[in-house]
Amino acid sequence: MGESLQSGLVIKSQSGFYTILTDDGQAIVAHLRGRLKKERQEATIVAVGDRVQWENLPDGSNVIEDVEERTRALTRLKPLASGRGSRRWDRQGYLREREQVIMANPDQVVFVVACANPAPHLKMLDRLLVGAERQEIPSLICANKMDLITEEEARRMFAVYERIGYEVIHTSAAQKSGIDALRERLRGKTSALIGPSGVGKTSLLNALEPGLGKRVMNVSRVTGKGRHATTVAEMTPLAVGGWVADTPGIRALALFDLDPEEIDAYFPDIAPYVPHCDFSDCSHTVEPGCAVLAALAEGAIDDHRHASYVRLHQEHRKLADMYWWGIEED
Repeated sequence: MGESLQSGLVIKSQSGFYTILTDDGQAIVAHLRGRLKKERQEATIVAVGDRVQWENLPDGSNVIEDVEERTRALTRLKPLASGRGSRRWDRQGYLREREQVIMANPDQVVFVVACANPAPHLKMLDRLLVGAERQEIPSLICANKMDLITEEEARRMFAVYERIGYEVIHTSAAQKSGIDALRERLRGKTSALIGPSGVGKTSLLNALEPGLGKRVMNVSRVTGKGRHATTVAEMTPLAVGGWVADTPGIRALALFDLDPEEIDAYFPDIAPYVPHCDFSDCSHTVEPGCAVLAALAEGAIDDHRHASYVRLHQEHRKLADMYWWGIEED
């Protein structure tokens, strides 16, 4: 059987069937070998972006026999059947939800934010950036709709992210501004596109390549809601080389296994000050001798970035307390 195995790239996932771009450029549809479903239950077994080994069976069908090791993965917490998406632990302290792999082996994630209409939700952007840092995925910020405000306002709005090392590309799909710069950053790479509804992703994609937005959004519209929803994930090729995958409806990336004391490490503007705090377990909120609070007072750390850190720290402190309370109750 080993000699008959072939390899390829998963470019689409729908209802347990996977479209694979084979190494010779053909597109075939395959399903999972039952053995894999039993062996791998802690996370999504196959996702778009995965390299897989597959075999053509005597009956003409194709089956995925193995999944190659991922270099990285864009993940989130799989929502509960109720749709609430809350985190729950069992009596042994294990999360009941599985890690959901949105995309395997992305080269980068592009966070699309509107400068106006809708107003930018910077706390959500901070949360997404922490998730990408945690998963070691390079991030790019695309500030779209800059034609709705002055250029000075647009650049001031996102200047803090450039100061701390994130690349920000300012675009206007309506005026075709910044499109060439964005196209160059996508060229030859596998990119995940993340942004809430209304930020202009479809217009951006169409500005990048005629018809691209329609192709991607047709996939997005198939995504349903509810317990028996069918979700289609698909990567779309770019004319300049590379792939783009739209990821609608994502407000946060996987942080469920994150210790509250780790969170400061994923804020590039806060992390350099942490070693200089007087207390090794400093929460950077009220402690005397806190180097982070001193930097905040001096203006070296932006107020809204620190507020985003505090909010995440408090959330995960509460989750950690719930976890330990459950263990003690046993």
